[in-house]
Amino acid sequence: MCGIFAYLNYNVSRERRYVLEVLLNGLRRLEYRGYDSSGIAVDADLPAPPAPGSAPPAPGSAPPPYAGAPPLVYRQEGKIENLVRSVYAEVDEKDVNLDAAFNVHAGIAHTRWATHGVPAPRNSHPQSSGAGDEFLVVHNGIITNYEVLKETLTRHGFTFESDTDTEVIPKLAKFVFDKAHDGEGDVTFSQVVNEVMRQLEGAYALIFKSPHYPNELIACKRGSTLILGVNELSGQKSGKSFNDVKALTANGKPKELFFSSDLCAIVEHTKNYLAIEDNEIVHIKDGSVSILKFDHDKEKPASVQRALSVLEMEVEQIKKGNYDHFMQKEIHEQPHSLTTTMRGRLKDGAVLLGGLKEHLKTIRRSRRVVFIGCGTSYNAALAARTFVEELTGIPVTMEVASDLLDRQGPIYREDTAVFVSQSGETADTLLALDYALENGALCVGITNTVGSTLSRRTHCGIHINAGCEIGVASTKAYTSQIVVMAMMALAIGSDQISTQARREAIISGLFSLPSNASQVLKLDSEMKELASSLIDSESLLVFGRGYNYATALEGALKVKEVALMHSEGMFAGEMKHGPLALVDENLPIIVIATRDACFSKQQSVIQQLLSRKGRLIIMCSKGDASAVNPRGSCRVIEVPKVADCLQPVINIIPLQLLAYHLTVLRGFDVDQPRNLAKSVTTQ
Repeated sequence: MCGIFAYLNYNVSRERRYVLEVLLNGLRRLEYRGYDSSGIAVDADLPAPPAPGSAPPAPGSAPPPYAGAPPLVYRQEGKIENLVRSVYAEVDEKDVNLDAAFNVHAGIAHTRWATHGVPAPRNSHPQSSGAGDEFLVVHNGIITNYEVLKETLTRHGFTFESDTDTEVIPKLAKFVFDKAHDGEGDVTFSQVVNEVMRQLEGAYALIFKSPHYPNELIACKRGSTLILGVNELSGQKSGKSFNDVKALTANGKPKELFFSSDLCAIVEHTKNYLAIEDNEIVHIKDGSVSILKFDHDKEKPASVQRALSVLEMEVEQIKKGNYDHFMQKEIHEQPHSLTTTMRGRLKDGAVLLGGLKEHLKTIRRSRRVVFIGCGTSYNAALAARTFVEELTGIPVTMEVASDLLDRQGPIYREDTAVFVSQSGETADTLLALDYALENGALCVGITNTVGSTLSRRTHCGIHINAGCEIGVASTKAYTSQIVVMAMMALAIGSDQISTQARREAIISGLFSLPSNASQVLKLDSEMKELASSLIDSESLLVFGRGYNYATALEGALKVKEVALMHSEGMFAGEMKHGPLALVDENLPIIVIATRDACFSKQQSVIQQLLSRKGRLIIMCSKGDASAVNPRGSCRVIEVPKVADCLQPVINIIPLQLLAYHLTVLRGFDVDQPRNLAKSVTTQ
């Protein structure tokens, strides 16, 4: 996964210093998407005009090779701040004029999560067509046929300098451009990009910049998310319009335009945005935006009209505020995020889910519900499995997206396939979606990202509305996903009289969930103390069962992701079938034993672990400390008791806090853990 960002100002003077800061701040907002290298490209000063009295070009002589000066390109390995230092050092060294003002300026930027090629400046984006940077490209996604394209371009004399799949794109653009000019024809920027798209296979979002087309930017996408932001500067208040894109951009008024992989990078500039659709080519020229629809079977793309949407997000959501890290902030935001997830959806003892309303009858007739996800999203679906079965009477199966694809598991027309993804861009989940669509299943999306590929390509779905999540390790999105699936189960099963009392109890529990989340957050200092006692441990086991088997998996995953400590979530019912051999007085073991149908079984597990001198940390419901720890020899974490199927929402919070404090105490990066990115957009 990578982050791409671009900025173009029109009819308003901006200094190069300002443009650099806009681009670098855009990358900072997107750094959660990848942070092993980064780069930017900005306009150089215009070429000096001919000296007075100099001879004009000879008739018939070749025109200058560029319509504009080659851009300034900066690329650096490591996090964004490495790029910032490098840019300003190079600017000083080469005496680049930061005060140079531009009425129109087009800049692009990229932050990378390495897939093809190690983190290094040569593999960083923007990738170039070659000497002179005639075409520059930033890319999110993967080009699956790049080896074939690379071989063809090499035969035509192109030399490759990087190990990336991306480098074929700008070189292909130059090849198309040169071929058109060799035929004494003229070619527009959009025609170049249209032909490039014709040759590419894979999933991508691309932004092109070229001195052949100064003051222009062009973007296209297939699979990966790309957003266009529009900020008109003529006194109009951002966020108050809902206009046709062309009408707003072609009016000649001063404006700023943005491309971004995520809404969180444009919210501080504007609330007017457009989620670009697959196979759309978006061309910014002369302050105007034109949108063309690529069609493989047609030589010329058709023009399309689109409306702007208004972003419902505040700038505060993308800032840390008084917190030290985004993960810490997002853990503590959960009372609020749970509230926003449920807002407007619980009314008069009923659940209202507009995104599912037209499809509920079809879901009720399904032969089974198949939950499909990866990582944390898979764990959230696993937490929901039991009560979805209970409230709907429909069998539920679980699939890790990559495993479903590897074995080509059966998906039927009578199935409802529910795809869970925080970003809505996870590659394996989207490929599994393609597979399910091909097999005729009803496809439901559960995602946190408006305009994501998942939300556009599923038949129906639910946005979890947890707010922007910037920390790589998902926290508030996980708990909101569970709540959304609880509401989905309530809506599907609302026609069953036999479960009415149970549904009412769960709905009542949902109303009180935010206040209970606030209560459990008071364990913060206790979890910090526990983390201090575990700082030198090499491993951690977490045992759960029933509703809380998923809690064990997710708690262990959080510790693994950010604290870089081996941890494993285990099904407590399998303890005697191998894991018991690991138990001794040194290995810390967390046992989740809150009140539910499995409580007595977990009490038995605790006794067996204690008899092997296990070093136990027991999570229990308030008031149950003596029941789970009769000898008083174990550390006990007491949490508020809620409806059993909602208990995983409460139980995961202390484990999130534990993972956070372990990471800080061990001196690791909380928000950007080693080798990881927010979602994985390549296989």
